[in-house]
Amino acid sequence: MCAGRPLEGAGCVTWWGFGPARDLLSTGAVRQQGQLNVLLVGSGDPRHILKTITGLRDTDTLHVWVMENSMEVVARQLLLLYLSLTPPQALGLHEKTEVFLEVFGNSEIRSQTEETLRHAASQLSASVTLDTHTHPCLDTSLLKFKERDELLRIFGQWLRPPPAPVSVSKAWEGRVRQHLGTRYDSRHGCFDWDLAMKLYHRGCGVINKQQYMRWRETGKAFELREGLYQTANQSLLSTRVFCQRGDKLAVRGYWGDIVSSPYLAFGIETDNKDLLKKHNNQHVKTAQDISVANVQALFESLSTRGRHPPPLQSASEGTDSVNASTVCVVDLMTLNGVKISFLSVDSLPKLPHKSTYSQLFNTIYFSASMVHLLDSSLKQTAAPHAVLVVELAKYLLDLSKEHEAGFAEKVRDIAGAAGFSPTHTHTSDTYATFTLSEHSRP
Repeated sequence: MCAGRPLEGAGCVTWWGFGPARDLLSTGAVRQQGQLNVLLVGSGDPRHILKTITGLRDTDTLHVWVMENSMEVVARQLLLLYLSLTPPQALGLHEKTEVFLEVFGNSEIRSQTEETLRHAASQLSASVTLDTHTHPCLDTSLLKFKERDELLRIFGQWLRPPPAPVSVSKAWEGRVRQHLGTRYDSRHGCFDWDLAMKLYHRGCGVINKQQYMRWRETGKAFELREGLYQTANQSLLSTRVFCQRGDKLAVRGYWGDIVSSPYLAFGIETDNKDLLKKHNNQHVKTAQDISVANVQALFESLSTRGRHPPPLQSASEGTDSVNASTVCVVDLMTLNGVKISFLSVDSLPKLPHKSTYSQLFNTIYFSASMVHLLDSSLKQTAAPHAVLVVELAKYLLDLSKEHEAGFAEKVRDIAGAAGFSPTHTHTSDTYATFTLSEHSRP
């Protein structure tokens, strides 16, 4: 067994979640309707936001409140949402899907994709600082001034990387070496073990061996087009502070997951059974294929709900053609009845003390890395019959089965102490679901 250091493989920055996208309004005993508020704590990416929007009825409204533990993750959330809302006139459906997945799961991207990323960073910078460039669906007004300044610094690094840029390939290799230690020279056997004995045993047989091995070796999960994937994906780089001989040393590099893979978010589940067909007991389609199909379907749903402001601002200013590198924030699709607000990284313990959030949230979501922040005071922010969804440790591959089971038990204890009871109508080993107990209502 090729186990590395405990949880070193998962990293210290959650660039993507460790479970498939969920419609969070369908996780309770009855699907919620009407004016809906959802709190996401540490989701890491917008998979649940996109999936939940697709399930909305025309008469529903949805306000999603997002809290992450670092501004670098907030910046990337904004980037992925920006790409998701790019109108079809600027980026065709298939191309948008490919660009999204490339930015989402690749350590290195094509030069064309980097151009789109840099333009998005420029527009997001303007939206954070200028009232005239805000978007009705993307709200950063609740962030502190210093957090907005931090966002500007991060977007600035995407636009103008440091003079001595980080070699992503070396940063990735360094992480793999650190994780495997003396087993590095036999790393391909370790990669194969994690895939065959862990991911496949957890129901992820659709993950293609060649694609998974490529990702484990290079950090490139989605190579969807012919081209050179050689430009650093700046949105996956962050700074980690180390203590060295009493001094603090900030190191910019890749500090996210190097074991479980970005295929988990969109690539291991599908309602289209044709994508799960087998031939000679081998899956015909791969997790990459399913990711493309699922993300494309999500974007189709967004287009149905979205309004496209004609004409695009860039076109009205005399640009000959409209593309992803000319779109402004105000040109993005507006989703009817949908708003996404980003909260300060330290806001969670303060929410119960603010009347704005009293009995507000219909669904509350915690990632596995943030569930320790859940306590009894949060029930004051939960609406009657609110649903609590917690990501479990099923896909944290460095954990043993015993630790995985122990984590699930710990989650039940934490949720119970916070006033939530298990929802037996939705049993899952990926997400634990609870409902606010009647006697726990404040």
